[in-house]
Amino acid sequence: MNKFFKFGDVPHLEGLGTRSVEAWFLGTKAENVDEFERLVVEAIRDHAFWRRNFHPGDPTHVTEQIKRQPDYLQAIDSLKENYRSLLAFLKKSVPFFSMRYQGHMNWDMTMPSILGYFAAMLYNPNNVAFEGSSATTLLEILVGDDLCRMLGYSIADEAEIEKGAIRPWGHITCGGTVANIEAIWSARNLKFYPLALQAALQNEVSLKAAQDINISLPTGGLKPLIELDTWSVLNLKGDDILALPTRLYQEYQIKSETLTEVLSEYSLQNLGMAQFSNRFLSNIKSSPVFLVPATKHYSFPKAAALLGIGASNLIDVPVDEDARMSIAEVRKILQVCLAERKPVYTVVSVMGSTEESATDPLKDILELREEFRSQGLEFTVHADAAWGGYFACLLREDETNNSIELTKTKEESLLEIGLSSYVTKQFQVLGKADSITVDPHKSGYIPYPAGALCYRNSAMRDLVTFAAPYMYHGEAEPTVGIYGLEGSKPGAAAASVYLSHQVIRPTKSGYGKIIGKALFNCKKLYARLLCMAHPDDRFVVVPVPRLPAEISGSNVEEQIQFIRERIDKASNDQLLADKEAMHLLSEIGPDQNIITYAFNFKNPDGSLNTDLALANRLNRAIYDKLSIDPGEDIYSYKLIVSTTDFDIAHYGEVFIENYKRRLLGVSNAPGSSITVLRSTVLDPWLTETSKSSFLNLIEHELRNCVSDSLFRDALLQVFEDIDKNKDGVLEISEIESKFKALGYGDKDINMFWNMSDVNKDSTLSIEEFVQHFSQFLVLSSRH
Repeated sequence: MNKFFKFGDVPHLEGLGTRSVEAWFLGTKAENVDEFERLVVEAIRDHAFWRRNFHPGDPTHVTEQIKRQPDYLQAIDSLKENYRSLLAFLKKSVPFFSMRYQGHMNWDMTMPSILGYFAAMLYNPNNVAFEGSSATTLLEILVGDDLCRMLGYSIADEAEIEKGAIRPWGHITCGGTVANIEAIWSARNLKFYPLALQAALQNEVSLKAAQDINISLPTGGLKPLIELDTWSVLNLKGDDILALPTRLYQEYQIKSETLTEVLSEYSLQNLGMAQFSNRFLSNIKSSPVFLVPATKHYSFPKAAALLGIGASNLIDVPVDEDARMSIAEVRKILQVCLAERKPVYTVVSVMGSTEESATDPLKDILELREEFRSQGLEFTVHADAAWGGYFACLLREDETNNSIELTKTKEESLLEIGLSSYVTKQFQVLGKADSITVDPHKSGYIPYPAGALCYRNSAMRDLVTFAAPYMYHGEAEPTVGIYGLEGSKPGAAAASVYLSHQVIRPTKSGYGKIIGKALFNCKKLYARLLCMAHPDDRFVVVPVPRLPAEISGSNVEEQIQFIRERIDKASNDQLLADKEAMHLLSEIGPDQNIITYAFNFKNPDGSLNTDLALANRLNRAIYDKLSIDPGEDIYSYKLIVSTTDFDIAHYGEVFIENYKRRLLGVSNAPGSSITVLRSTVLDPWLTETSKSSFLNLIEHELRNCVSDSLFRDALLQVFEDIDKNKDGVLEISEIESKFKALGYGDKDINMFWNMSDVNKDSTLSIEEFVQHFSQFLVLSSRH
């Protein structure tokens, strides 16, 4: 970085950062507003100072005389009026900052990130090119390296790179969707690059000197690239492929410009999928595929469509009972691919799914790659850590050798919780994935848009650019805009991540504290949901994540009782002093901090409802009460959650049947789709209030909502019983038949009909019946 600075301080991202979570956010009641306001004003004044001192002798246009003109005054008045109108309208926004918000993957933003974005926005940098972002492009390079380190990639220095060390590289995108599409794009191009190079070596005079270039085979040994058959070329190791351009220069003095020009006649980028396949893949009978878990993000089907891969070549891998990619199913699919000589672009491991926050078995996937590599089947591994990437901070040690500081960090970490033993194993090998998507604007608490893609081998970025690759030195040139899908993108996003990472380091004592506290709260909420229903309640609640006792086959009721007495009922101080309870707390609940759960009701005789459709209806009714409707007053919502559906077509039979059995209490119940509720816990304050545990308030609101929903559901069941012809509306004849059987006379029936048929269409809709039947019962009981 030093060579890009002729004057002034060189920015950096290293060191301890700060420790106070309370100083990092504006606060649920804007407690830090005074300091925040001062810093915003400082940014405006500093920017104005910069403008005034850039060639101060240049003339000004907005004079005091102009400011007194009627048109000017009218324009300023209009600005003020419309600005204040906008401020009022924005108060209809979702209260992400509130402890009551548990809806989607969004919460409050860190103050440093807001200030960084605001300050840089005043300069309007566009990181598409260095000329338009002479400051923020450099910040993006720093941020890219910092994200790489956070995720487990080691940043080699110049001397190590000269000796052959691989340097990672990362860049900011507008979000995880773009990052995931780019990752599949680069994996596809990597798969086909050596085919294009092989053809060029065979046919181009300018490359004749390099026709004997050897390449390592995954199955062992060396062989000239031009002698390999198509299947072998499609299954070379990624690092060996990416090293070829540099080797051509170092061993044969073939410059990058020459190589780029020659390959344009053979590359997939230039020929397109149809022509490339006709020329080079005619003896490969099966189209290449890539594997994703059933919990995949929608960006992967988009990638398949946009890149010409095709949805039929995106293989959904069923999940296991814990909503994680089934490694047994991955093995089966790869065995078929090997037997049928079907190339595999990549296998995607989701490091925190957006519905269940489940972490796929990345460690097993990487080991499986080694196994199949030895048999001649090669593919990259992409980790979609858009949601879960920042959880790596819980494993990353602070950047200090000061023993006092390290001791202080360990003492403070008692107030947080770590990853489960299973999730820890997956994140420990994250740095072995070939590419990783991470979204600072999710678990990094950064303003939108701020996603990122990091490559283990920086040379992969050259596969998704149309410029000549920069390959002679390890240090990246000061540009990031030529790589990836995007053109223009806000430099303010890079400044936002930079300042937040500067103040809150992506280590245990920085972001690890925020994530650890939120995870602690999430696990506590899981324990509360697990223990919420009492024997005399008319409902049960079943979290999707299984208990360790369920997984191991040990005593489930005994473990629930332990959780009830020593986790749920315990104060934070009591819990923190109980090592056994704290250990179990880290192992229970979701892999990260999204909890999915569902309610079911009990029949009048106390037995559990076994009808999945009725359970789904109850959970949809609960969601309707706890979700935001257009036009509704946002201040009336006491708790906000979200919902999703699990269907057998995507999740597979193992997961669906297991959860149905747990929810309904019976095996093989009809139904293939399960409606669940979802709480996203990004709040580091949730269980730490002066009044008591905020979990009590959440339980109170859930209980009220469940009670109201059960009452409504009972009315719906009455409606369905009356609706004999099942047409979804009630006629007067159906009402008369049922009401007379219940002992009501004509006067009561007429009273109910007249008060309920609001639109006078001679039928009662479900809503008309539900809204008026309980009122009728009260009125009729008075006669």
